[in-house]
Amino acid sequence: MKGMDGTLKLTSPAFEDNGIMPALYTCDGSEAQPPLMIDGAPEGTRSFLLIMHDPDIPAVVKESRGIESFDHWVLYNIPADTYEIEPGVGIAGKNSAGKTGYVGPCPPPQYEPREHRYVFTLYALSGNLSFTAPPTAAEARTAAEPLTLARTQLVGRYSRA
Repeated sequence: MKGMDGTLKLTSPAFEDNGIMPALYTCDGSEAQPPLMIDGAPEGTRSFLLIMHDPDIPAVVKESRGIESFDHWVLYNIPADTYEIEPGVGIAGKNSAGKTGYVGPCPPPQYEPREHRYVFTLYALSGNLSFTAPPTAAEARTAAEPLTLARTQLVGRYSRA
């Protein structure tokens, strides 16, 4: 699983880093989870944690919900030998909609910015995470901190018509 230069990488065949995410993976499509590829896990990696969040949510949403960003996806205990994050891989945590699993981009078109960034952060961990209930992104990040060997990001962008 070593990358060409030994660096942890997260890529998608569906969009380039900082590229436009196809509508298929959003609320305007089927909200399928996007295909993600892992490469270059450091030695000692036992699992991965993936968190997808939107830092560009409107101020009105930040104020009304008391959040700084919207967490779209929390996926933990992804096996260390995973090359492609496919449905059924890993254990789903709780997104900001209060549900488990993936919720696709759906930026409200009536607010600026109209185009939002969706940040996929992948953590290579030296162990597995254990929770009694599906964790939020904040809970997963806190639990992963002492186990993090490396992390990387992939950014997708999307705006609605």
